[in-house]
Amino acid sequence: MFVAFLWGAVGAAALLVGALVAYAGAPSRRFIAVMMALGAGLLIGSVAFELVDEAVKTASVGQVGLLTLLGAVTFTAGDWWLSRQGGGGRKDADGAQATGAPLAIVFGSVLDGIPESFVLGLTVLEGNVSVALLAGIVLSNFPEGLSSSSGLRAAGWARSRVLRMWAAVVLVAAVSAALGYLLLDPASGRTGALAQGFAAGALLAMVSNTLLPESYRVEGVATGSLVAIGFAVSLMMSAI
Repeated sequence: MFVAFLWGAVGAAALLVGALVAYAGAPSRRFIAVMMALGAGLLIGSVAFELVDEAVKTASVGQVGLLTLLGAVTFTAGDWWLSRQGGGGRKDADGAQATGAPLAIVFGSVLDGIPESFVLGLTVLEGNVSVALLAGIVLSNFPEGLSSSSGLRAAGWARSRVLRMWAAVVLVAAVSAALGYLLLDPASGRTGALAQGFAAGALLAMVSNTLLPESYRVEGVATGSLVAIGFAVSLMMSAI
């Protein structure tokens, strides 16, 4: 469990790195968008190869599908509520956070990091951390830290305040990875499979709600090819 906690912290630490880069310079929006699209593809591949493929081995396709839908609805409801509270622009690189609520922005960032870290804990439980999933988390968190922190910088947030926010998110991500290790045990049969399905749905909703829209806004039609590249890399990594 401690190893899962550490890997969760490592994956989320990319948020802090992104924040430091954002305050040290001015990363281009196109670079951020490309990283988000590649990370989205890697995470979608992880859902397919690390979660759903394993879940249907011990539970029916219908049961896994239903829990996947429930996971997506749960994440979407939380994301909708936080957006209503002022956290909707948390990933905007142009400073939309200036009109948002700081606490909602923090909670929104926490919500984004929970599904991926939860699943990372599962891969540690299975023997070795998933390189494809870890790469997807880093490639999604680094541009998220860049984009969000660039916007927060434009909104007038001090660097120390932003770093404290991301440090809290890293801690939550590490705890989520440890919980994933505890709760997503495939050996628990149907219960573990259904938890995997729920996590898969939440992760897919997170990718669709928070990564792809920001990427498409900049890259346009090239976003689909970038996502496919990320997915193909995840497929190849899963075969290693």
